[in-house]
Amino acid sequence: MKITILAGTNRPDSNTRRVVKTLEALYAEVGTPADVLDLADLPPEIFSPTSYAEKPPAFVENFSNRILASDGLVVVSPEYNGSMPGVLKYFIDMLPFPESFERRPVCFVGLAAGNWGALRALEQLQHIFGYRNAFIYPERTFMPGINGVIDDSGITDAELLKRLRGQAAGFVEFVGKLRPDR
Repeated sequence: MKITILAGTNRPDSNTRRVVKTLEALYAEVGTPADVLDLADLPPEIFSPTSYAEKPPAFVENFSNRILASDGLVVVSPEYNGSMPGVLKYFIDMLPFPESFERRPVCFVGLAAGNWGALRALEQLQHIFGYRNAFIYPERTFMPGINGVIDDSGITDAELLKRLRGQAAGFVEFVGKLRPDR
């Protein structure tokens, strides 16, 4: 089984990357190593208006093909101004339609400095992925006040780690039931 974790921002030194690092370790703990995609690594040419018609080879190889090869996708999104980062929506728009998310299990983790833990961003993402006919894992994890529960090594709060570990184990089971041939 191949799980892909998507760091949903290209902001340098983001808390999102620290959360992804923690998730990568948790998926390994539950016996399913994960492939990490980081939007900070998007090739600059993907932002050219011509990329709508013809995707840059580096994007196809390093991003699009890895999404298509994934059995399940974990989207980690910060909340920026009550929504997801614009680069995350743009990334979704650049992927092949409909095969990128059609019948692909997707799980969501949200983080924010404020009180709601990216609730709005994840709700918006659920609408988008629902429109794209993804199988949405119902157990979302919201991380409010992220600055108080994270450091350079990752998540430091034991209760939050327990919730993320449970989500990872549940998502692996979910993917296994929806894609038993993988």
